[in-house]
Amino acid sequence: ILLDVYQNEDNPEKLKAVYNTKLGKLWEHRDVNQTDEELLTRLEEYTAELPDGVLCLTCGVDTQDDRLEYEVVGWGKNGESWGIKKGYIIGAPDFPETWARLDDVIDRTYKFQSGQGLAISITLVDSGGHFTQTVYEECRKRQAKRVFAIKGRGGEGIPIVNPAKRVAIRDNKRVTCWLYSIGVDAGKAIIYANIQVQTPGAKYCHFPKGDDRGYDINYFNGLISERMTKRKTAAGFKWVWEKLPGHRRNEALDCRNYALAGVKIIDPDFDALALRLKERAEEKQQPAPVTKPAATEKPRRTKRKKLFDEW
Repeated sequence: ILLDVYQNEDNPEKLKAVYNTKLGKLWEHRDVNQTDEELLTRLEEYTAELPDGVLCLTCGVDTQDDRLEYEVVGWGKNGESWGIKKGYIIGAPDFPETWARLDDVIDRTYKFQSGQGLAISITLVDSGGHFTQTVYEECRKRQAKRVFAIKGRGGEGIPIVNPAKRVAIRDNKRVTCWLYSIGVDAGKAIIYANIQVQTPGAKYCHFPKGDDRGYDINYFNGLISERMTKRKTAAGFKWVWEKLPGHRRNEALDCRNYALAGVKIIDPDFDALALRLKERAEEKQQPAPVTKPAATEKPRRTKRKKLFDEW
């Protein structure tokens, strides 16, 4: 068996056959050289809900028939990212209560240890599936909060972010919402490249400890649930993304992809954001100016009129 492995180490297809038949193990070709369990060991203790370094928050929402899944991600300079919260909202997307609970996620202020806070800058909601028109309607209601519908597009050469366009809701051209087209393959490539960065700093992905955060083994199983495969088509060979065997769910990858697209859309000036946070912290530390109480005039004493003076 060892000889077979050695002789075929440069031939993935033959090596796959050795693993599957002689070793009895599932062969997986990943574009990430870490397992779910290895990524789980990277969980770290944040000092607060928002760790230092986070300058901007985005939220990606994946739509399923019985729930919404979401991830709130913090972004810093040079592509560094922090997972903040991965969660589920159980309920069909056409129930108003489902969207009211999403409002609870995107309307709140997330706090640093200093007490300062950040709001979510943009939320992108997947409009694919069976509830496209509902997603359009709900995003239109929340447009002022930068909640936008998206449509994922796969394929080589499609940029992660494309200009938004107005689409009619329920075939009514007078009622529209903004729809962003997202190059999901480009986003996945960025995410997988960033996951492989091992040292905190540029492009590094941080993940928090804590049961309430949602970053468990199921999250990482979904985050690295796909691989690139070379397929032969009528036009020639092309690379496509497909799910790995044994990985049924890929919503975690989709949510992270949409959150990534969000920060690409708003394209924040991170230096300006860092300066603004610093100025706000300095203002908070300065003592409030002491003001002297305004002088109060003593009431004037008036002569009491004698009883029959007016007579």
